[in-house]
Order: sequence, then C-alpha cells, then structure tokens
Amino acid sequence: MNSVTDRRLRFRNVLDGPVCVHPGSVFDPMSARIAEELGFEVGMYAGSTASLTVLGAPDLIVLTLSEFAEQARRICRAVRTLPLLVDADHGYGNALNAMRTVEELENAGVAAMTLEDTVLPRPYGDGKVTLIPIEEGLGKVKAALAARDDPSFVIVARSGVVSVNGVEDAVARTRAYTASGADALFYTGIKTRAELDAVAAVATRPIILGGIEGTELKDRDYLAARGVRIALQGHQPIMAAQQAIYTTLKALREGVQPADLPGLPTGGLMGRVTREADYKRWTKDFLGGN
Repeated sequence: MNSVTDRRLRFRNVLDGPVCVHPGSVFDPMSARIAEELGFEVGMYAGSTASLTVLGAPDLIVLTLSEFAEQARRICRAVRTLPLLVDADHGYGNALNAMRTVEELENAGVAAMTLEDTVLPRPYGDGKVTLIPIEEGLGKVKAALAARDDPSFVIVARSGVVSVNGVEDAVARTRAYTASGADALFYTGIKTRAELDAVAAVATRPIILGGIEGTELKDRDYLAARGVRIALQGHQPIMAAQQAIYTTLKALREGVQPADLPGLPTGGLMGRVTREADYKRWTKDFLGGN
C-alpha cells in the first residue's frame, strides 16, 4: 500500500502538472475505492457530502471537526493510491481552530485541505454570504501552514470572493493568499472567462475551481492554460446513491422480489470494492480457512 506521503506527492504532481483534471466526488470508503478503480487522479470529499453522509443534514456547518475528520480517516484508510482533497470549510473557527483542523486532517491521511474566508456558520438565516477581512483570512492560512507536520500536506486557500465582493477584491485576495505561502488557490463563484482571466493574471499558485457553471469554463484546455489544475463538477454520486436506495426500497416495499430488482451491482463490483479476495486470502493464511 502506498504511504500517505506518496498520495500527497501524487496530489502535488497534479498541481505541478500541465493539465486540468476533474476529481471524483466521494463520501465513504466504497465510493473512494470506485473512484480509484476508475482512475480518478484525485478524490474530493466536500463539506456538503460530509454533512449528508454523517448527519443526513443540509450543508449548514452543523457538522463538527471530529465528525468530519473521522469520516475522512475512513476514506483514506480504504484507498491505496487515491489522494484525497477535502473541504475543511472555515477551519471550524478562528486561526487557532484552523491549526487544530490541520492536525486532525493531516493525521487522518488527507492529501490536501481547503480553508475558506467565508463567514461560517452564517450568523443569520437570510442566506447572505459574507467574507471575513483579508487580514483574518491571511491569519488562518498562515496558522494552517505553521501547524502542518508533513511538508507534503497541501494547504489550499479558498474564497468565493468573485461572486460576493467582485473581481477587484478577488485580485487583492489572490495576491495576499499567494504571498501567504498557500500551496494552491481554490475559487467558487467564478462564472466567466473574464473573471477567471483576471484572477489567473495575478495568481502564481495552481488554481482549483469549484462549482463550474455555464459553458465558458468547461474547456479543460483553456482552464489548464489559465493555471487551473483541478475543476470540480459537483457531487452527483451521493445524490445518485440516495436515488438508487430510494428506488430499491420502494420496489421492495411494493412487492418486487429481490431477484427481480434492477440496478444491482454486476461484474463482481461488490467483491472488488470490499476487497473480498484479500479477506479470503487472509482467512486462509491466518485462520486456516479454505
């Protein structure tokens, strides 16, 4: 099995490479193994999917750091080569909390974490997104960098500034977070090439894009030319999984026989994602089984 550091170096190779890749959105050990089997260069474990998986709740920052880190640990423990990028939200508090977040996620085996400058949790229920001052955001990033033990662990400064405060502030924050020493820059809310061009013109770190919207930003060659190395496509796998569970349970409730259910795994998929062959070998080698 590849070491945690090996996976972190694989992630850094993606950031240092010439192309833009789409990560596989994962939420548990088996989904991560599927992404690994399919050849995804990076796995992405988001705060929203974490809240859905652990709490069955919407993404309102009610998940705790320990809950998030433990699920990340389960995912990392299950894979051999897939580096995991995780959304650590606002670091679960101030700069000192961000340091604790780095410690927990680094020990969980994560390859990279994002740290955003959004005011979280939102103080009011109006849905309005606001950002912390640049100085506070810088403090969090610098604290996170100071807290890491393995230099291969990647710290990513994240911001939704373009859609919240506009391009001018986005350029200012890009310069500041680049100067902070962050390994990469993650942006949400960029919708046009003009917006990305403005940010990319001053960014000297690899860029990660979240929530690609419209057609302007779907050309991976263009994204790669602007320094984008990872571009998220959303978190459809967990939604598809819930629909499959609902459809299967509904059919069983309505009297469909198990043997007649559509959509069940084929081709030995369950055996592969549970590593059944390994367990059979271990049973024979260490328990004297057949």
